[in-house]
Amino acid sequence: MTTDVVPGLTPRPALSRSAAFAEAHRCLMCWDAPCIRACPTAIDVPGFIKRIAFEDDLGAARVILEANILGDSCAHVCPTSVLCEGACVLNDVDGRPIPIGRLQGYATGPVIQGGVQLFSAAPATGKRIAVIGGGPAGLACAAELTKRGHEAVVFDAASEPGGLNTRGVAEYKQTRTAALAEIAWLQEFGVAVRPNTVVGEDITFDELLGGYEAVFFGAGLGAIPVLGIPGESLSGVEDALRLIEAVKTGALAPDAFIGKTIVVLGGGNTAIDAARLAVRLGAVRTVVVYRRGPDEMPAYQHEVAEARREGVAFSFWSAPHSVIGDGKVEAMRCQRTAPGASGADGRPAVVTSDEPPYDVHADVVVRATGQATRQSLLSELPDVATDGRGRIIVDEEQRTSQPGVWAGGDCVNGGKEVVNAVAEGMAAARSIDEELRR
Repeated sequence: MTTDVVPGLTPRPALSRSAAFAEAHRCLMCWDAPCIRACPTAIDVPGFIKRIAFEDDLGAARVILEANILGDSCAHVCPTSVLCEGACVLNDVDGRPIPIGRLQGYATGPVIQGGVQLFSAAPATGKRIAVIGGGPAGLACAAELTKRGHEAVVFDAASEPGGLNTRGVAEYKQTRTAALAEIAWLQEFGVAVRPNTVVGEDITFDELLGGYEAVFFGAGLGAIPVLGIPGESLSGVEDALRLIEAVKTGALAPDAFIGKTIVVLGGGNTAIDAARLAVRLGAVRTVVVYRRGPDEMPAYQHEVAEARREGVAFSFWSAPHSVIGDGKVEAMRCQRTAPGASGADGRPAVVTSDEPPYDVHADVVVRATGQATRQSLLSELPDVATDGRGRIIVDEEQRTSQPGVWAGGDCVNGGKEVVNAVAEGMAAARSIDEELRR
């Protein structure tokens, strides 16, 4: 499929000084600021934009980062068109909202990437908090606790912290270099990280409870589980998150898919990221196979529209049947599906059609059908209640059912945005701080 779009692997460049100044002066500085209400971390959007308009870029960055300590990442990876920008009143005026995300990145980028430190730890309280998981929720919680004078130690199983920001966000949205620079910036003002530390193996949950005044559980979701279909072990069947990580770490060449046809299984944002990434890697054709219709896709519609503009094709009401090939992938066999009766969530059930399966030529099949919960890790917390889907149950202050244990991020919300994880991590930190000071 041809397209006049020539995408790249690097994010779009930051706004220039003159462009940021012009956009900042378009802001109406609404007194009721719907953009603030639309942001899970409640960044004072008019406040930081006003500072840009008055050439106080450092002050703008401080406003952002005080509300969202990972504000630089969120400037690049957040779906601003459905959050703050989606709520901008200028949508109703001329359909051109303030580019809040780009203005946010304009202000925070030089601070984070330049190592300009805006914060320092308060006087030490002598309290220690263990943070399980070095993704956005854990880092945000640890950073807020550090600012309040507590010693927060992040235990992360990976060699490099950051979670999906470091390994699972498509490189064309945020580079790995930028994500690691943000983590280094957090460490500079006191956030302690212990990489390569697996809770349950290298240290037990009981040891954390006994050695620290509080525990925050912020481990994200696990791997994308296998589908269990014939041919899934063939060479060329990939996990979407591993594919994204391979590109970010340089393990996969930027031209790895030139001339190839890529089939992506799934309908969420990770599937769309993988499909758009395939285009950038040179795929001659990219097809997303989804078992429901376009209206039921959980992916953001603006991302789907971008994928279409970049040449991605979609095959709806189709489920993976088997992978065809002799040693390596040659085709994806799909089974037609149809909508059944609506369930409790209002979505139609998926039923198998009587039509015979059909084949889609493929050189690579990418599995992007959702991540599993970390059941083995959750088993380390026997007194922490979970729901029927393996998510930790918390109250409005991110407290779990076990005293002294808080939780937030994907393990609680099931896989929302980075900004949601940050909001939950910072809320937990405030609650922990209040509890410890009592």
